[in-house]
Amino acid sequence: MHLRDTIILFVCIVLAVALFITGGLQLDYINAKRQDMGLILDKPENVPPSLAFATIATGAFRGLLVDALWIRADKLKEQGQFFDAKQLAEWITILQPRFASVWEFQAWNMAYNISVTIPATQPDQRWRWVKNGYELLRDKGIEKNPKSIILYRELARTFQHKIGGITDDAHKYYKLQLALALQPLLGPANNQHFRAMAEAPTHWRQIIKDANIVPLITALKSADRAFADDDKLVSNYLSLRQNPDRFNPAAFKTIDKFRGTKALQQFDIFSKAYQLRNTWKLDTVLMHELNQIYGPIDWNEPNKHLPLDWRHPDSHAIYWAVKGLQAAGKKEYSPDETNTDRIVIHSLQNLFRYGKIFIYDVPVQSSTEDAQQTPDSEQTTMIMTHAIFLRPDLRMFGPYNDAILAVLEKYKELKKSTYLSMQNSHRNMLKNAVLSFYQAGSYVDDPHRRQAQKIYEQLRQLYPLKEFQIPLVVFVRNRIIEELKTLGIFNAREIIQMLLRESYFRYAVHDDNEAFGREKMAEEVYKNYLSKFPDLPRIDLPEFPVLRYLALRDFLDDWQYPPNLRRNLLGRIKIERPDLFRKLMQQEEKLMKQTQQG
Repeated sequence: MHLRDTIILFVCIVLAVALFITGGLQLDYINAKRQDMGLILDKPENVPPSLAFATIATGAFRGLLVDALWIRADKLKEQGQFFDAKQLAEWITILQPRFASVWEFQAWNMAYNISVTIPATQPDQRWRWVKNGYELLRDKGIEKNPKSIILYRELARTFQHKIGGITDDAHKYYKLQLALALQPLLGPANNQHFRAMAEAPTHWRQIIKDANIVPLITALKSADRAFADDDKLVSNYLSLRQNPDRFNPAAFKTIDKFRGTKALQQFDIFSKAYQLRNTWKLDTVLMHELNQIYGPIDWNEPNKHLPLDWRHPDSHAIYWAVKGLQAAGKKEYSPDETNTDRIVIHSLQNLFRYGKIFIYDVPVQSSTEDAQQTPDSEQTTMIMTHAIFLRPDLRMFGPYNDAILAVLEKYKELKKSTYLSMQNSHRNMLKNAVLSFYQAGSYVDDPHRRQAQKIYEQLRQLYPLKEFQIPLVVFVRNRIIEELKTLGIFNAREIIQMLLRESYFRYAVHDDNEAFGREKMAEEVYKNYLSKFPDLPRIDLPEFPVLRYLALRDFLDDWQYPPNLRRNLLGRIKIERPDLFRKLMQQEEKLMKQTQQG
């Protein structure tokens, strides 16, 4: 028995030595593969010397060190010490760049936690942290984890919720900064321009070989030394087009010299596409494809899609969600995939509800002290700032409807609970869309009314419930009455005036069809509310002309709208709708007399 144990021990030792030798022979090959795949980090950079030493010293126990850092970072987060947690998270990303969750945590921490520690009175500082969050995911996290759907989903969610939502007090500032940054890169909002950007050269070396464009580049380099560096030439060119004062006047004279030429047109398109690809990481080919799938419907050609408004955060949310679904590949089912699908659908809903962007220039007086005058003296100058407003875009219903029908078909057999919840969402959206289109129309055969009828037929077909087995006009009236059932007189008055205020805004920005639709909707709400009380002729709701005047006064006195926008509205009404202007003035005179008599 003792001899047998000795033999077994000897055999085990021999086998162990053989396995160690075999493993050692494979080590160089394994390390080479890990190096090629970017999975090895022998020389951590940008970390404290103590951490770098500990990382190298621990070798195979690096994972335990990362676990300790992660536990510490999570504890700091719970204690509200977000800046310290961010620093630890940065170290973890350096040590384990393929660990997607730490990128997700760090980006969320910056965009959501650190940003709100800064007062809302400093929106530029808040925006810096929100921007840091999405840039971290976009420029670093996804680069190192190109197939991680959770990073694409988190990036899409940041655009959709943090920038596109309204939960942050500085959300309008975020939307404005994003829109202003993208606006110079988009050019005319037509498919031809996006197709040209999709077909533009992708590399600098391709454009400098074009004999037509070489003279333009040479002239720019001769005009200003800022264009000498090829790496910065594109960004400086785009800056020159927006702010010529930053450069030698000869540079803009070069633009004037080439204006109207094919060379300048091609270089301009290349520069915009190059900036979108390299700075914003937006593939212009995919942008063009998404325009064809999810872009708003052209009312003149119902089968044609116009480009998405890429100034809008929800357009970016759609882009990154689609990228995530493509990168992850086809799966049977995963919660991450479902949540990413939901982002596409919800962003399309958002574009329907408030997808139209209006950016209005606002002149603001700026007082600055003149150093050569007395300390108390000031010099007043006018500077231009911007105000942003988001409004519904009914053209986005078609893309939303097509997208959710495709997703419903996907989950019909795949995941029953997901299918049912999406069905509920779709049904409610159809009900709201019917009301929106119907009330945007002005007469029986109005295109909006026809679209409302079409949506209603689909609603009845897909969801054959009793509440839909009535004519469209009755359904709309019932919906309005249903919404008014719980309203008191002051609530009804507020809704009517809000609709009229929206009508005035749309008219002020020359969105005339929508303006007229909101005015008709206000009239219909008014009539339906009065119809609820046929036996109460003395109901205390002002006459509609009075409400229309009060809504105008509210709009003209509302500080959120730029003063010149409000003045221009009144001037436009006076010139283009003199009858309305006369009635408004008569109502003002009447109310003034009543006030004096009272």
